[in-house]
Amino acid sequence: MELYRVLLVDDEAEIRQGICRTVDWEAMGFDLCGEAANGQDALELAEQLRPDVLLTDIKMPYMDGLELCRQIRKMLPACKLVVFSGFSDFEFARTAMALDVSEYVLKPVTAAELRQVMERIHRQIDHERRMRSDMELLRRRYEESLPALRQLFITQVLDGRCTEEEIRTRAARYELVLPRASCWATALVQISGTEEQSRDEVLRLPVKALLEERFRMEGCQILVSLYDRWVAVLANFPSEKDVYPLLGELDRLISLCSSYLDLTVTVGVGLVCRNPAQLYRSTDSARAALSYRALVGEGRTIYIGDMEPDRTIPLTLGEDDQHRLMAAIKLGSREQVVKEVHGLMERIGKHRMSLSQCKLYFLELITCLLKLARDSKVDLETAFGAGFDGSVDIGDFGSLEEAEKWWIQRCLGLWRVLSKQRTDSAWRIVERARSYVQSHYADYELGVEVVSSHLHLSNAYFSTLFKRETGVSFTQYVTEIRMDRAARLLLESDDKTYQIAEQTGYLDPNYFSYVFKKHFGCTPSRYRAGGKLL
Repeated sequence: MELYRVLLVDDEAEIRQGICRTVDWEAMGFDLCGEAANGQDALELAEQLRPDVLLTDIKMPYMDGLELCRQIRKMLPACKLVVFSGFSDFEFARTAMALDVSEYVLKPVTAAELRQVMERIHRQIDHERRMRSDMELLRRRYEESLPALRQLFITQVLDGRCTEEEIRTRAARYELVLPRASCWATALVQISGTEEQSRDEVLRLPVKALLEERFRMEGCQILVSLYDRWVAVLANFPSEKDVYPLLGELDRLISLCSSYLDLTVTVGVGLVCRNPAQLYRSTDSARAALSYRALVGEGRTIYIGDMEPDRTIPLTLGEDDQHRLMAAIKLGSREQVVKEVHGLMERIGKHRMSLSQCKLYFLELITCLLKLARDSKVDLETAFGAGFDGSVDIGDFGSLEEAEKWWIQRCLGLWRVLSKQRTDSAWRIVERARSYVQSHYADYELGVEVVSSHLHLSNAYFSTLFKRETGVSFTQYVTEIRMDRAARLLLESDDKTYQIAEQTGYLDPNYFSYVFKKHFGCTPSRYRAGGKLL
């Protein structure tokens, strides 16, 4: 049987020893893994031991039991809290309940009472462990549902209802290996016969299985799924010219369907696209290819590029393209910005584009940059240079290389402004925080929450920002400021230790001495006697 770990905290050694002897911990399913005499030491032990149960007194030096419970609740949310107190005070009990304390027990506690408390705690933990086991059952059921989820996912991709980022994320979630070659195309396999026969899964499932098992084309990977009244093949291959070997392989599979399954099938292949988020366009053109069956006959592969040679997928600046470019300018490196612009310009040379298409593409790109500048409150001339009015035309350039250089310069100009803006903002926030600490270090409530509220920032963001900019945590910084001030007061004034503690934000002079010794390696009185000056 697994033993649940218990950490015992009480400043009186006799009470700790008595509690240890009172209960046969192992027989009740517990391991008394550690003891501490105050909340501060208990917190450090808890971080190492990760107890399942905390037994703590309320009144202790340095850090009382309720504050310890607050800290433990943040560190170990699942830990069960049992509070002992010699004070039958309603306020203590109410505070304990607010901290989700499992048990509030008045001292002195008898052996029988303690055993009853621990039995209840053990049942609570058992129940929660069973709940986690139920979650494991749900996970297994999820795995059993994966085939249906994959089917739905591929349908949504072919319908154009997923962005490229969503496709990558969900493919990983559904344990689908999504190839990363540069070209994609959809092939739709239709069984000849009546409308009812073409939709019959009893016929389509063996066709799907044959395609998955018998497809052989080097450098090409496929995903196969049922889709509406067809079997859909999502093909991924290195270059556009590889579409013709794909057509040959599909012709071979058509013959196998005839030989092995005694079925006549026709395959419509759509135009090549550059990422899986554009497969819906290829799917549309694959449907159009199948509509030519009446002219060219069934039982063969029909490529829309052969039927409609002038039909091309329009070159557009998609939502994913805009997000990647803006992310590189806002948060990326100089190299990332150049790479994104180069990729966007490279497309122009790979597509058969009219002059009007190029103009529209440039208009979409400049609109993306202007929106980013506006949202970031950046002056256009500051980012893009003097005289820039937001207009650009493909006819302004003598070559595609010249156009690419122009776009890189404009994007890097905006990148530099936003980088400086971001750095200046972080520096100002940290300086405001430091100034606030210098003015309020004597306030014993000073902490991350107080300063974050003052700066109108979330606790997590402020803590991360402060550590990144200064190299120390905010709590460390406050302690250093307080200790530096305390050291000077010890050497430059005749104030008592408890007065200096109050002047530097410590209500408990004993805890002040504890922190001071931990920081300087000696007590305040010895420090004063030694006449040190930091």
